Amino acid sequence: VPSTHQSITHTKALTDTHPHTPNTHNHKHYPYLNLSPATKDPKMKLLYTLALFAICMPCVKSFTTPSSSSTQRAPAFGLTRTGITSRKTRTICFMAEEVDLITLDAEERMGKSVDKLKSNLNSIRTGRASPSMLDRISVEYYGAMTPLNQMATVSVPSAQQLTVQPYDKSTLGDIEQALVESDLGITPSNDGNIIRLNIPSLTEERRKQLLKQCKAMGEEGKVAIRNVRRDGVDNIKKLEKKSEIGKDESLDGQDEMQKLTDKMVKEIDAIVAKKEKDVMTV
Repeated sequence: VPSTHQSITHTKALTDTHPHTPNTHNHKHYPYLNLSPATKDPKMKLLYTLALFAICMPCVKSFTTPSSSSTQRAPAFGLTRTGITSRKTRTICFMAEEVDLITLDAEERMGKSVDKLKSNLNSIRTGRASPSMLDRISVEYYGAMTPLNQMATVSVPSAQQLTVQPYDKSTLGDIEQALVESDLGITPSNDGNIIRLNIPSLTEERRKQLLKQCKAMGEEGKVAIRNVRRDGVDNIKKLEKKSEIGKDESLDGQDEMQKLTDKMVKEIDAIVAKKEKDVMTV
């Protein structure tokens, strides 16, 4: 195989011995193919032409071939109406996703508010012993307020009694003090090993007080739900103000937020009504 230097020398010799062959290497004779006189062979020219055709054909085809769904193109861009429609569809989907994320976040926060209400209502005694009555009791343990159910085992030996057996007996006094200061209205009995809580029967006056307490907790839950709704609506309006969503998307999102709020408020009413029934049951 001749070296590059030998090929150049051989080409120079051919151009020097053929008077009809231009003796130049400035590529001015074939600027569209950038062919040198050494590649003037017809077969090489054909290969160069086919290569150029193969490279340019996809670009030409993209500007000349009509869309399968529509033959009309957008002016000055070479884009079909289908392409424009797809772009609009993607934009609308992005808008819908933004509103959906706000709605999902609001639904999650409202659900947590409902769960908290259920936990608070379970702590209200109804005349029958239940470990959930002590769920809201916290005890100061090494300088930190710790839930009672993490420090002791709560059992129900009978329908009218609870027992609290701490994991660390040195905390018996602290647990007893926390129970006395709570709003249970029950005096604990400490025998040095465990604490007993005798659940007295509810008087009519006490039942009325518990009913008021249930309604107050229900109202607190509704306020939390409405606060979440307000935050969600404000976030949707901010998107509309920034022109990230349209007027219709904003109104639809606000309507969805109101429907979600109404649903959660009805759920809270049902939970409170059930608890009130339990409290009034003798």
